[in-house]
Amino acid sequence: MTAADATEGRDSVGAPGLAGLLDELRWRGMLHQHSSGLAERLATGAPIKGYNGFDPTGPSLHIGHLVPIFGLLHLQRAGGTPIVVVGGGTAMIGDPTERSAERLLLSRATVEENVVGIQSQLTKFLDFDGPNGAEVVDNYEWLSSYSLLRFLRDIGKHLTVPYMLAKDSVQIRLAAGLSFTEFSYMLLQAADFLHLYRSGGVELQMGGADQWGNITAGLELIRKEFGAGDGQDLAFAVSYPLLTNESGAKFGKTAAGTSVWLDPAKTSPFAFYQYWLDADDRDVGRYLRTFTLFDRARIGELEAAQAANPETRVAQRAVAYDLTARVHGEDEAKKAVRVSEAAFSRDPIRDPEILDGLFSAIAGFEFTSEDLAGGALRLAVSSGVFASNGEARRSIAQGGFSINDERVTAPDGAVPEPIDGRYLVLRVGKKSLRIGRLRA
Repeated sequence: MTAADATEGRDSVGAPGLAGLLDELRWRGMLHQHSSGLAERLATGAPIKGYNGFDPTGPSLHIGHLVPIFGLLHLQRAGGTPIVVVGGGTAMIGDPTERSAERLLLSRATVEENVVGIQSQLTKFLDFDGPNGAEVVDNYEWLSSYSLLRFLRDIGKHLTVPYMLAKDSVQIRLAAGLSFTEFSYMLLQAADFLHLYRSGGVELQMGGADQWGNITAGLELIRKEFGAGDGQDLAFAVSYPLLTNESGAKFGKTAAGTSVWLDPAKTSPFAFYQYWLDADDRDVGRYLRTFTLFDRARIGELEAAQAANPETRVAQRAVAYDLTARVHGEDEAKKAVRVSEAAFSRDPIRDPEILDGLFSAIAGFEFTSEDLAGGALRLAVSSGVFASNGEARRSIAQGGFSINDERVTAPDGAVPEPIDGRYLVLRVGKKSLRIGRLRA
């Protein structure tokens, strides 16, 4: 976390520090609900630890994880200590929440590899040093120590079957079939909260609205374990709203239905930048509040500028650049801007670095020296720009096809020299762009 992170946005709303945390989350649209007594606990200003769980079922987080990540970031900026719980134990079981089928269980070795990748990505958001530095713990460390008899005796006795069946996450799966393994997930998550509360003084659990049932099960377990009455608040909970876009589609998916990852090997910095740049005008206000640390004044300015001149996409550009710089670094963010501008500009592209970025970003094609010698028509079809010779001939006849921004006037015309000896820029009309690279 940079010095700017620690100060930018602190004049957004409400009281400073922990006393203003709920107001900050509420203003940013990140507060779905919270348990009783939390506002009063935060108002004391006493240090507090809060955690969010992350499922290490893959080696990378995706942008669907950004809401809980920013939730922990706001906790840290307010003076709290964020605890990241990677579910090394629960990932070997499976959470029924929002799933229509039981997922595959992971080996311990796979989980350990995934945890390493996830922790490295979290350092881009959370400060792991200092007096309230973030901590990462793996619930395998304590869940693996339970025997079946001990778990049933110490955990299972406190939560009744009717209580567990009433939870939405369980109800969704009952009709389709829910294994005992997945049914037990709620108990495991509650056991996490109990362990963290008892051994580390962690008083707060944070998570998505779909996790509210599991989170409150932890509150109930802590109350019963410590003999507190129903009105006595020992631990607390916060949930975030679940994000969808204006069309109702699940947030974090591309138009093709694939996830947008934080790992550049899975989603390139350009594709990451472009996802935010393409955000609907109806969504970008929420994204400014949820996924940046911009303060109220700056967000207001960006929204006003966007409303006045929506074609500039000034708000989308601000979100896209800020997040890409945070996840991939300033250099990659600047490169993504250059590549994006080149892709949608009619100006000739001559920079090999930008051409290389475009080749990776927009599924470029490879060509051979034989393709070059075969002329414009052969290249037009072998590149995949056109499905057939006839389609290519028609486009050429209509003057709609160019190579290296030179209009092709005849099907048998020569292909221009590749840029930097390697690249060809193929355009069809005003919007279709393909980048070719000479096969090594």
